[in-house]
Amino acid sequence: MSALRVLIADDHEVVRAGVRSLLESQPDCEICGQAATGRQAVALAQQLKPDIAILDITMPELNGLEAARQILKTVPDVRVLILSVHESEELVREILDAGAHGYVLKSDAGRELTAALDALRNHETFFTSHVAQIALRAYRDKKPGGDVPTPSGGVLTPREREVLQLLAEGRINKEVASKLGISVLTVDTHRANIMHKLGVHSVAELVHYAVRHKIITP
Repeated sequence: MSALRVLIADDHEVVRAGVRSLLESQPDCEICGQAATGRQAVALAQQLKPDIAILDITMPELNGLEAARQILKTVPDVRVLILSVHESEELVREILDAGAHGYVLKSDAGRELTAALDALRNHETFFTSHVAQIALRAYRDKKPGGDVPTPSGGVLTPREREVLQLLAEGRINKEVASKLGISVLTVDTHRANIMHKLGVHSVAELVHYAVRHKIITP
């Protein structure tokens, strides 16, 4: 059996080191890349085409859910495993909608991570035992599409979700434009559309929304 090529993405170096150490103790695992941001994870996944990408939920520049969507859109054969400290039905639903194949709580990683990788290698799904029932309920009630619902009933486009995260991280419009390769005017337009869809009127309210939906951590 060929070695399982794994990409690890987490903004905390100690977490990446811990996951790497755990997986390198397995004879059939090869860590092919590491990323500290969601945007780096997408770029490395496109370049390295790993078998499995382990993504933290809350990463700077691009969160794990958005990174998963972009990876699976461009490299559909990659199996995505979400690693997070959070657990809720809403989050599980969003993980399923993003197309991820597994979800392991960081508190369970020591005893369940290798089992999760074995499941994904065999094209099965894996959900940490604490949230298996939540995942089953969320899957049963799952609705088509992966857009983030908003209070006004609209949805944010993938580009608007990227802009929202960068703004919520405190970046000014010029920085957002540079990160995404678009004009400042386009960022202004996205920002206005986001605020209209979310029914908010300030950056502070945008930050509150992003924190509440686990797009960023406070």
